[in-house]
Amino acid sequence: MPDTAQPSQSTSATEASMADRVRVRDVTLLSNDWYVLKKTVFDYRRRDGSWQTLSRETYDRGNGAALLLFDPTRGTVLLTRQFRYATYVNGHPEPLLEVCAGLLDDRSPEDAIRAEAMEELGVAVAAPRRVFDAYMSPGSVTERLAFFVAEYRAADRGEGGGNIEEGEDIDVVELTLRDALAMVERGAIVDGKTIMLLQHAALHRLMEG
Repeated sequence: MPDTAQPSQSTSATEASMADRVRVRDVTLLSNDWYVLKKTVFDYRRRDGSWQTLSRETYDRGNGAALLLFDPTRGTVLLTRQFRYATYVNGHPEPLLEVCAGLLDDRSPEDAIRAEAMEELGVAVAAPRRVFDAYMSPGSVTERLAFFVAEYRAADRGEGGGNIEEGEDIDVVELTLRDALAMVERGAIVDGKTIMLLQHAALHRLMEG
């Protein structure tokens, strides 16, 4: 599910060259329940010019967006705490601490993340700033995330809590950036998108802005 970001000229050239190296032979739909899981058999031309037949499964859940809300005056960030079954069955028994995030669902990344911020954190975000995009699991998941930052103040906070109909049960957690980064160091924050945005805030000294 593409978003509104347009590829650069160099990206388009790369896509054209890769089209000469990939020949799809067969696509099998494995599941179309929550999201779409496909198995694809394709020929891939290696760097030495030889062709190799490969098989890969891709999980398509659409593209998404993630947002770090920060208060430079108080040095704080707003995160969510919620249960994630996939991490639970892989040995992480605690609810995850995460930045606000969600799927685009045919919306622009900006519109989607504003809606998620209100739903999950109870904060109206007027102008989120897009700082980078990233693929989070490119070996099998097609999703590309748009990463945003935006300022908030204590007076901006509302109820939040997530969408009950979607099974969300979200606690809103306010931490200092210093404490959040320390939690990354000791393994208390293990979500990739959250770690990336917290490190972005530290590297770009957002709390000093």
